[in-house]
Amino acid sequence: MATPLTAARLLKALRDEGLKVAEHRSWRTHHRNAAGPWGGVHGVMIHHTVTSGTGNSVELCYNGYTGLPGPLCHGVIAKDGTVYLVGNGRANHAGRGDRRVLDAVIKEAATPSPQRNDTDGNRVFYGFECVNLGDGKDPWPAAQLLAIERAAAALCRAHGWSRRSVIGHLEWQVGKIDPRGFSMRTMRTRIGKRLGGSAPGPQEPPPAAPASYEPFPGPSFFRVGRNSPVVTAMGRRLVAEGCGRYQVGPGPQWTSVDQASYAAWQRKLGFTGPDADGIPGRTSWNRLKVPRKS
Repeated sequence: MATPLTAARLLKALRDEGLKVAEHRSWRTHHRNAAGPWGGVHGVMIHHTVTSGTGNSVELCYNGYTGLPGPLCHGVIAKDGTVYLVGNGRANHAGRGDRRVLDAVIKEAATPSPQRNDTDGNRVFYGFECVNLGDGKDPWPAAQLLAIERAAAALCRAHGWSRRSVIGHLEWQVGKIDPRGFSMRTMRTRIGKRLGGSAPGPQEPPPAAPASYEPFPGPSFFRVGRNSPVVTAMGRRLVAEGCGRYQVGPGPQWTSVDQASYAAWQRKLGFTGPDADGIPGRTSWNRLKVPRKS
């Protein structure tokens, strides 16, 4: 059992892990401690908001809603990777879950599937709400996934916990599905790798830009049945731009999912109507900057 971090220590831990952090309103004194105890703490819980847009998601998590007062978490992780701190203390995020899961988290063991909701989780878990509709279609940009990894690792590092101290809401409470769209097992692997090294400091150097980019292959290249590493490279760039619609992949075969993802990229650039049909054109392709395959 660990003593919860003070507001100052929480802020420092997140920033030391390389995160961009925004302090929202009076988050340092915003809590639900009058409704029940807060701490000792045992882990970190990840959620999705079922909302879109950063501003309204942050306000909702700060204020709460009828029947569930805020804060609804400690931090909101936006799609661009910014962490907005909205609470410090007990927050209405975990609800009641399975005591056996908490015991496993305390032991840092594999967690069982929740079978009953019999234990107060708001007392013992930090919570991060991540901006996502949770419909399995809303993308998880690479920057947001990296921020989830960093935020969870920051708290684990501060308390001396392992990756086993990080769980999803669906692993705690019967009937929950969040976070939907990525695997908590994969996320814990990422967190474990991060914890295996030293803290990266406020900034990590950006990756070197590729020496060259794939030239535009022409619209006829993008047809059903096309199989090429260029398609994979394109898909990875779309994911990085927050336009990927992939549940699996991307892969080398051009599919309707690639077309839907590229259409999202075209709309992001301001194209509309037939100019945003998902078939790459020269202008949008050159702006995507797909790395050349050697």
